[in-house]
Amino acid sequence: MINDRPIAAIIVAAGTGSRSGSDVPKQYRTVSGKPMLRHSVEAFAAHPAISRIIIVIADRQEPLAEEALAGLCGFDLVVGGVERRDSVRNALQHLENMEFTGSIMIHDAARPFLSAAVVDRLIAALEESDSAVPALPIVDSLSRCDSHFLQETVERNGLYRIQTPQAFRHEVIFEAHRRWNPAEPATDDARMAMAAGYDVAIVEGDERLAKFTFADDFIREIGQSAPMQDVRTGMGYDVHRLAAGEELWLCGLQIAHEKGLAGHSDADVALHALTDAVLGAAALGDIGDHFPPSDAQWKGASSDRFLAHAVQLASAQGFALCHLDVTIICEAPKIGPHKQGMRARVAEICDIAIDRVSIKATTTEKLGFTGRGEGIAAQAVATLIRGQTEQTA
Repeated sequence: MINDRPIAAIIVAAGTGSRSGSDVPKQYRTVSGKPMLRHSVEAFAAHPAISRIIIVIADRQEPLAEEALAGLCGFDLVVGGVERRDSVRNALQHLENMEFTGSIMIHDAARPFLSAAVVDRLIAALEESDSAVPALPIVDSLSRCDSHFLQETVERNGLYRIQTPQAFRHEVIFEAHRRWNPAEPATDDARMAMAAGYDVAIVEGDERLAKFTFADDFIREIGQSAPMQDVRTGMGYDVHRLAAGEELWLCGLQIAHEKGLAGHSDADVALHALTDAVLGAAALGDIGDHFPPSDAQWKGASSDRFLAHAVQLASAQGFALCHLDVTIICEAPKIGPHKQGMRARVAEICDIAIDRVSIKATTTEKLGFTGRGEGIAAQAVATLIRGQTEQTA
């Protein structure tokens, strides 16, 4: 604590994430096995100098936040405003209502991989400075350009990339917000402090604090989250018999056909193969271990429950689901007309982007049980990634 006074952390998570390529706001998307917002909350909660955590969320996002932070405690949710500055001001007002007088760190939820070392450096800087920010020097060449060609070169010496969290003494951040002209755009809180006449020190930042903004950032997430990657591949295979009087479910969709698949559950052969692939990649057994056909509660059960549970189990082990690929093997019905709907449904079940799901179909050229129309088979591959490789004896 600075001067024996507590430190509060404000996590700004009120954006829509419209540029991240998903219907789910980016702060609630899964990154390295858990919702993005949860990473920052856990990082601050684990630091002994942080006494309060205020999370600023958008209006009507309470259910998303509560789900993302399930099992955690010691934080307050505050509804944000139209602009980032408005959201921070709402959080500051909440702290003022609580009569909080300590220093304050303001952090973007879109920078999930916060280390204790960065927090420590900021705390140390506040002993001598009004405020402090983590920063990294620019190493790439810089140039101005028009829409097609490079123009003048920009000298990069003295240029830095500014990150969060940004740390402020109590009176500094409150005064900076009070003095700021609301007609002016505020790029960050450090700029507001500078405009109010305060010093802003820089401390060493962290490459892992890169901000998630665009869809491609989620593809590169593991490179940011840890220097080593644990990539796992699992395979799944399943077969079910076609029978009259049964419904036909494939990849979570009911398909019109003269016969359906027989089984203890809804017999969705594709989802069963995918479930086994995910469980196999995480070394968590197979579908029969978790949903035994001898258990009456799974009679007629929807197989989307099996796949969603497998993904949740893998996530609990720290894995992020990177890709799913399934091949459905049958003579009929035709799978082609249903592929896009199947991809969308599997993506929905697993809470991943549709471009991470592949659905294919083939026949056996009238050979074997599938060729004779006696049943349908499916084989699947799942790819999981965990940021840090665990060493075992």
